[in-house]
Amino acid sequence: MSGYALPQQFHHPELQLVRGEGVYVFDAEGNRYLDAASGVGASILGHAVPEIVEAIRAQAATLAFAYGGLVDNDQRQKLAAQLQEWAPPDMGETRILFCAGGAEANEGALKLAYQFHVERGHPTKRKVVGRWQSYHGNTIATLSMGGRTVARATHQPLLLDFPHIPPPYPYRHPGEDLARAELLAKVVSQEGPEHVAGFIAEPVVGTSMSAVVPDAAYYPRIRAICDDADLLFIADEVICGVGRTGLRFGIEHWQATPDIITLGKGLSAGYSPLAAIILAEHVWRAIAEGSGHSSFGNTFGGNPLSCATGSAVLDIIERDGLVARAGEVGGRLRSALETSLADVDSVGEVRGVGLLLGVELVADRASKAIFAPEQRVAERVVAAAERRGVLLLAGIPGLIDGVGGDHIELLPPYVIEEEHTEEIVEVLPAAILEVMDEVARAKR
Repeated sequence: MSGYALPQQFHHPELQLVRGEGVYVFDAEGNRYLDAASGVGASILGHAVPEIVEAIRAQAATLAFAYGGLVDNDQRQKLAAQLQEWAPPDMGETRILFCAGGAEANEGALKLAYQFHVERGHPTKRKVVGRWQSYHGNTIATLSMGGRTVARATHQPLLLDFPHIPPPYPYRHPGEDLARAELLAKVVSQEGPEHVAGFIAEPVVGTSMSAVVPDAAYYPRIRAICDDADLLFIADEVICGVGRTGLRFGIEHWQATPDIITLGKGLSAGYSPLAAIILAEHVWRAIAEGSGHSSFGNTFGGNPLSCATGSAVLDIIERDGLVARAGEVGGRLRSALETSLADVDSVGEVRGVGLLLGVELVADRASKAIFAPEQRVAERVVAAAERRGVLLLAGIPGLIDGVGGDHIELLPPYVIEEEHTEEIVEVLPAAILEVMDEVARAKR
């Protein structure tokens, strides 16, 4: 370890990057890496895109900052209008709040969901039901809503008393997604609907379960349960939103309209800290017609520099048809991976939609047995891929039982070409086989 910046992992050296160009990044020695993780799902358009760089330069030279608690700015209103056009029609006339990151957006969604109920005379409706093996951020409130056991463990005494239900998981529990949705109704009944404000979920699960896609009936049933119990359905689209799944928002694959959508990561394509909370009309109107004061705000929320960046990103996505392209290219990449990994016995499933893909690794394909957590199989596969010039993400341990399970997540930029998908399809099987050979030798 060198330097004074606090690392996330003290015992694992971090790759030091100095430059990005298109879908590639470069280290100080000039080594090139295909950024098949988009950083962590953020760099959806690649690096050093001239139009975005120019939008940032022009805005910085005009008005870089304005505090939304006192004044408005044209870039904030422009981006909000664009997101209104993107929002599912059933959300009605939306209102958008901006902030600096996905965790902040999800914490804001919690606060606004609670305020919605308070404004309507239901101040005891404060809990939000989450799912195990989910992630909504690293603040105390978002860890409380989330179900990533590894992240929760360190701060357990600080967490809020929020209930959770099991996630959908077709690979290990086929045919049970609808029954798992029904558990929301059971939990709400046990808690008392007068104490529950909402339900939060990643429509397509991120690095806690690497691209698990629920069955078709799952979210429509969730929506119905929320309606029956007067809950707000919060769709955490921080990873799967802004077109990554081949539709503007991941939840649109199920035609189940949420009450609140949170965005982050790809909204600014990684060029500036930016996230958003989209409120359906009935939500913001309850606040506007009640106290008339939003309970959520922050210093950098809606700053013109970040909003100009986000506006440029959406302009490029729409101009180049990148939402549809993410679906098409992602479908081809998934098919190619299924073929290239078909004979790799340690691959249990290739899954996902659009350019949000996952590979679950197993010790035995027939029984779906998992590797011992201390073997760190996913981390080693990612390291092996990095040595071959491709950056991937190791899924967070715990997708099976809160402790074990190995999985790899792929989040390539929307602008990858066939040559880049071929590189991924070549490198990933080689990296997995290298680690499996090491695991086999360790047993001898």
